[in-house]
Amino acid sequence: MTRLIVFAAAAICWGCAPAPAPVETAHTDPTAEAAYGQTVDQLATLTKQSQALFNAGRGDEASPILQRDQGLEARLLAAPRPTLAAMEASSDLDDLYGRMMMANKQYGWARDFFQKNAVRWKAWKPQTAETEKRRSEALARVAECERKMSE
Repeated sequence: MTRLIVFAAAAICWGCAPAPAPVETAHTDPTAEAAYGQTVDQLATLTKQSQALFNAGRGDEASPILQRDQGLEARLLAAPRPTLAAMEASSDLDDLYGRMMMANKQYGWARDFFQKNAVRWKAWKPQTAETEKRRSEALARVAECERKMSE
């Protein structure tokens, strides 16, 4: 009986011991990797190609490129703190996609893309003249979509 009490007391003491220290994991910054910068460049290049096609009235050819670009955008924005270049490339993609939706009279979808840009630039720190300009342009496009939707 005494042994049982001693064993129970020991078990209680062991159960009250502090938890082991958490194992520290290495937190890498994906934006510091070369592949991140290459993805930014790739997204910017493909968006410019799509922009040229859209401007030439070949939106049907631009659309599949933009749809593939969304995967690149998702990878860039998955970083805890995306770079300004990644945000700009992403913003340019969303702006072009929104304008294509407007051209197809898909005003609700277009507004979503423009609203995403407006929020993106409102939240960006530090604010600059360029980020404010991008935000203002996005808000103007949101207003244009809403005007078209009410017609």
